[in-house]
Amino acid sequence: MTRARRELWTFSWVPPFAQGNVKDLRVRWALNEAGADYTVRTLPHNAAREDAYRALQPFGQVPAYRDGTVTLFETGAILLHLARVEPGLAAASPQEEASVAAWTLAALNSIEPRIDNVVMPRLFEPEASWLDDFDTLAQRLAGQRLDDLSTYLGGREWLTDTFSVADIVMATVLRSIDDRPLLAERPVLTGYLGRCLARPTFQTALDAQLSTFAENEPA
Repeated sequence: MTRARRELWTFSWVPPFAQGNVKDLRVRWALNEAGADYTVRTLPHNAAREDAYRALQPFGQVPAYRDGTVTLFETGAILLHLARVEPGLAAASPQEEASVAAWTLAALNSIEPRIDNVVMPRLFEPEASWLDDFDTLAQRLAGQRLDDLSTYLGGREWLTDTFSVADIVMATVLRSIDDRPLLAERPVLTGYLGRCLARPTFQTALDAQLSTFAENEPA
């Protein structure tokens, strides 16, 4: 029986500073790794707040995902689902599957919030009077987490035995600081990120996302 086509929802266009960073990139990358066919459904930013889309994504964000079995939101949940059902992403053992889940959640819960605290305030509140003091603390706390990650990755190629959806999430988190000393000062992490981004499936996913936005560039 032919499996229902996978559908992925994303914005039709976002401002230039966000292009290449919208989180549907993670799902595109994973589907490319799996060699899976999928359809991209685009929607204007304001349409994401409407009831029809909120039935798929209650927070009006992207991505949302649907196949013949499930409808999902949140990239971590989508990626862990794909890791279970796509042969090209499947773990080799129960321990490997558990480790992939643990590192996916670690990237989202232990690393990404610390990185967001470094990146987001200067992006959205560049003139805030509290920013310098906050940034000092944010840099220190993010650095602690990155040091822990660097220690773990020392001597390892990937987070688990093979490249997995956990690496996709972690790489996209680290990529948001790839031009900052916070990452450059940790060569284990720059090497790891380089290995992840060198995979052709990443570039294919990035090019596809950028192409979506170029096709829908406002007049």
